[in-house]
Amino acid sequence: MPVPTRKRRWLTICAVTASAALVALPAGAAPSPDAGRPFGARTLAQLAAGRAQSTGGITPKETAQDSDGGNESGEIAEGADQYAEARTSPGVVAPGAYGAAWSSLNNLPSNGGNWRNVTDLPYNSDDPRYRDFDSNSSGGSGNVTGRLAAMAADDDGYVYAGSAGGGVWRSRSGGGHWEPISNRLSSQSTGALALDGSGRLWLGTGEANTNADAYLGSGVYVLTDAHHGTFSARSRVGGDELESTTIHQLRFGGGKVWAATSEGVWSHSTRTLGGAWKLEFAPNPDYLPGGSLAKDPSAPYKNLANDIAIDPQDPSKVVLAVGWRSGDDYNGFYTKVRGAWTRITSGLGDLPSDADNVGNVTFARSADGSRYYAVDQSPEQLNTNPDSGLEGIYVAKSGSPFGPWTKVADYKQLAADGSALTSSGYMPGVQAWYNQFLTVDPANAQHVYAGLEEVYETKDGGGTWSTVGPYWNFGFPCWSIDPAKQTGDCNATTHSDQHGVAVGRYHGRSYVYVGNDGGAYRRPLDGAQDSSGHATDWTSLNDGTIDTLQYYSVGIGKDLAHGGVSVTGGLQDNGQSVLRSDDKVMGSDFGGDGGDTLTDPADGCDIAEEYVYLAVQITQNCAVNDGSWVNDASKVTSYNVAPADNATSEARFIAPLAADMKNSSTWIAGGRHVWVQTHGYAIRSGSEWTSVYDLGAGRTATAVAASGGKVYAAWCGPCNNQGFARGISVGNADGTGWHDVTLPVDATVPNRYLSGFAVDPKNADHVYLEVNGFSRHWTEGPGAGVGHVFESKDGGTTWTDISANLPDVPTNSAVVTANGGLAVATDLGVVYRAPGRTTWQRVGRLPAVAVLQLKLSPDGGTLYAATHGRGIYTIKVRDCG
Repeated sequence: MPVPTRKRRWLTICAVTASAALVALPAGAAPSPDAGRPFGARTLAQLAAGRAQSTGGITPKETAQDSDGGNESGEIAEGADQYAEARTSPGVVAPGAYGAAWSSLNNLPSNGGNWRNVTDLPYNSDDPRYRDFDSNSSGGSGNVTGRLAAMAADDDGYVYAGSAGGGVWRSRSGGGHWEPISNRLSSQSTGALALDGSGRLWLGTGEANTNADAYLGSGVYVLTDAHHGTFSARSRVGGDELESTTIHQLRFGGGKVWAATSEGVWSHSTRTLGGAWKLEFAPNPDYLPGGSLAKDPSAPYKNLANDIAIDPQDPSKVVLAVGWRSGDDYNGFYTKVRGAWTRITSGLGDLPSDADNVGNVTFARSADGSRYYAVDQSPEQLNTNPDSGLEGIYVAKSGSPFGPWTKVADYKQLAADGSALTSSGYMPGVQAWYNQFLTVDPANAQHVYAGLEEVYETKDGGGTWSTVGPYWNFGFPCWSIDPAKQTGDCNATTHSDQHGVAVGRYHGRSYVYVGNDGGAYRRPLDGAQDSSGHATDWTSLNDGTIDTLQYYSVGIGKDLAHGGVSVTGGLQDNGQSVLRSDDKVMGSDFGGDGGDTLTDPADGCDIAEEYVYLAVQITQNCAVNDGSWVNDASKVTSYNVAPADNATSEARFIAPLAADMKNSSTWIAGGRHVWVQTHGYAIRSGSEWTSVYDLGAGRTATAVAASGGKVYAAWCGPCNNQGFARGISVGNADGTGWHDVTLPVDATVPNRYLSGFAVDPKNADHVYLEVNGFSRHWTEGPGAGVGHVFESKDGGTTWTDISANLPDVPTNSAVVTANGGLAVATDLGVVYRAPGRTTWQRVGRLPAVAVLQLKLSPDGGTLYAATHGRGIYTIKVRDCG
């Protein structure tokens, strides 16, 4: 049977928030001989590429993935690289940059205006209005929100959800009716959540899924009154030792809390919260901050710790799981022998002890201490097996983390137990480096939940498994695009890509709570299954009160059918959202990842939505299905109109798309070429695009803009730290007058990633340029320069730095308001420069979340901000300053 032709992406990029004080930045991939790939800075995004360490370069599998536009895992790594390199090129960025920027932003004068969240209502990925071949409607995920990285729950009905980029949220009712409880922190990125025996809630900041668009954290915080309190800077544990790290797990034992971080394993007393953290073990201490090799490009890989297993019979006996997912000679399990941490080389049974087969690891132990379980991702599998990176799931029936361990599942077994992945050409654990959780039923040591891309359950200690949370319902006999042709009722499932899990009680019943790329879900701990082993009782907890949606873009147009405006936007792993003026529930009309967005100001149902690599699709009816349920060209609701750079992968993962400010039928798209089409939303084929300028081999557009036929295109190439170069090309939409602007490395405009243009609607030669990354104060790279906003009054020939008191923080987008003011989106919020002024003020007080795009309403009176972690916000332009 056919499945939707628009493939849903595996994992993409994730959420963005700033950390406090000292924060290292995202960067490119691990060092490799491939000059076309980023490398360098000491950051999370380096961790995202999944390539071999500095000792090995790119493996054959990874090369194939990167060159294969159809391999989604490879595309994800590419997208991860690109998001990060914008913030680090041309060199290595020192820790502390975001903390300093956050402090500077807080010292700016504020306009006193108030932002309003417009996406704080349920977002239904299965909205039946959009059930056709280009959406994921009927996939079974139900209401969704942005990625959750960690979960915690107690026996009093309280549930805690830690988002990738939108902070920590609390429910007092077993899930739902959420409230944010970490808004006062400068880091909104969650790595770990844990409740201790006293009911205190511990938060480890810095998302540790080794993805690119999550930032490092500011340490560990504890909330004594977890039921009623909120986190504050005063609740931080210890000093600044864990700033600029990611925290993968927090574990308790022997009066200590142990933290597995990107800079080794640390411990702290749980009784006395003051005083410094103790570094227990770092396999390569010279690569830690302050060490002799701290600035080496491979430093981010050299001290990664993934989990800690503490012997329940003797808390002084501890096993550490350490290592980089793509492999290094220090990968492995460690324990103390005569006072020194030593690698365990034998005696574990089936659990590997060799470095090649120990990557990302998660432990879980039973409440009665009788069993330990583990999930192990293998670097060797990742680098050589196109099907899966999972080495296996294991059990130690001794209850000791020292084993002996027995393998109870591998990817082939999980695939045969009701997985939905095989119909999509993948196998369980294909992203085990990113997707992992594990937990044991407190009342039954043989009842275990494991999370990879899907959710798996065993009730006999691993003898048999069920895929209780399949990836989606597509491909199963119960599903058909036409409801009348279904052979049965597909049950609700969870969103894909699992990260966090917890067990708690509500109204006397036990539940399992899972967090993934689509938010939070629960089911009864000992729930029901159908004949295929799929759960029949999942409930989405994404009721709209929790908004951690990760937008790349926003579009606004008049809602002709209902009055008001229609708001749409592209999201990480949650498609394209559509919110019409009378909606009580927001719907999704395109599946997969949503990139850039164009919306007709005169008709909000005319939408151009980018998937990735300029895979543009358009609709002229909001992609509302007409009920025919057929994939018939005469009845489709959307059209694939990708320009040719999509087919050759010569565009950025999230590539720039813009409409001419004076003529909404003229569109500009940027890949290696600058593409123009003049049919507006009536375009029906990618062949209707015309290449008006070839930026050159190895170059790709990072931003485009047009007004009255004059076109601006910014580019980079190479786009990584190996010889990073950037430039601006200017010409006309009819293909005439094209030339490269002279921007030498020591020019006023820094040699950093150029992220956006804002053209004065009254004068096409008057344009503003937004520059990403950090100044030379933080960036060790040629020509890093200073400044983030530049102005040209001669069509881009010469530029003036107008940054003034703007914080040294990456800028992403800008708009010129009707009165001549300039609003700028940064990685920490929005700033504004009033007409006739030279200094900047802060617009309202958003949490510490990145704003990736700004757009104005059709009447110009309202500013819309697409945040990557807290949804879409609006503010009246009159309130900006």
